[in-house]
Amino acid sequence: MSVASTGSVAVLRAQDAAWRRPRLALLGTGTVGRAFVARYGRLMRSDATGLPGLALLANSREWRECDSADEAAVLLDEVNASAQACGSTDFDAEGFAAGDLVVDATASADVASRHAGWLARGIHVVSANKQGNGGALDAARAIVAAQREGAAGYGDAATVGAGLPLIRSIRELLRGGDRIASVEGVLSGSLAWLLHHYDGVRPFSGLVREAREAGYTEPDPRIDLSGEDVRRKLLILARAAGLPLEAEAVRVESLVPGVLARADAEQVDDLLQVLDAPLGERFARARREGARLCFVGGFVVAADGRIDAKVGLRELPAAHPLCAGSGTDNRVAIRSCRYDAQPLVIQGPGAGAEVTAAALLDDVLAIFAAR
Repeated sequence: MSVASTGSVAVLRAQDAAWRRPRLALLGTGTVGRAFVARYGRLMRSDATGLPGLALLANSREWRECDSADEAAVLLDEVNASAQACGSTDFDAEGFAAGDLVVDATASADVASRHAGWLARGIHVVSANKQGNGGALDAARAIVAAQREGAAGYGDAATVGAGLPLIRSIRELLRGGDRIASVEGVLSGSLAWLLHHYDGVRPFSGLVREAREAGYTEPDPRIDLSGEDVRRKLLILARAAGLPLEAEAVRVESLVPGVLARADAEQVDDLLQVLDAPLGERFARARREGARLCFVGGFVVAADGRIDAKVGLRELPAAHPLCAGSGTDNRVAIRSCRYDAQPLVIQGPGAGAEVTAAALLDDVLAIFAAR
């Protein structure tokens, strides 16, 4: 049977899948994935209806089919301990189709590169992976186009602020006819936690290890410390604001010395101590000036449309609005035509497995509530 338009293709795909219960694949079985399974299981035990069935777990080494959240909870340890080579990118052969949903709780560029393909097939995607909308501009545009082609939902609230209403607020302002003039904020919950707890006495490297164990940083903490994680978040927010910001246009001040940046992954832990002296000097200088260290990302849109975007460590007066948070708090100021004289400020926990998993599940619920 031939179909004249991609819209008709999407309708037929949805009709083909309507007879069965949608399936959910969870890619990523680390701290966020584990928290997602636990939260999903509690929701299902409360007699939630209309949700897809949790049918598959996968990480970079292995995938396993399952029949329920309870079975998935048991399989998590087995999948995490696996030494196999068959991983999360091989699951399509197991029958996922239009109307099903993929939850991407990985930090994998390879997995993110497949979002557009899944969406075009009518498979919904919910993601905490910033390498989709926070990667190359062409890839981000492909995701938007694939959503239309496949009539599929794309949930990305967990990519910035661990589900804080940042992306949603920006998109709603645009839908209401507003225009974003600037966004500036503490966008890394992990760096916020590190700088909030750092006192210039305890080695900074020890705090980095503690933050990694708590799940506040990426498995490779250099992603956070380099500013790359904040750059990706800034790109996601700028693109949500309708700005064609390229990754290369964001100026980034990295906290990672060259010797650590060039190290192999297995050498990172032993080399974290090279962070201690530079951070100690910056902390001492800020304290002498009555300031606090904050890692800030932001962009400003000039009257002619040019975008000035930068990421880096700043010494801010203690009374500065961005210094008001604590712990893993993100604190973001949004200026627009509507919020000109006084910015819209959004604050809350910006890191942690539980809040990130909750944001993922919220997006799953939103997609299936709209069906």
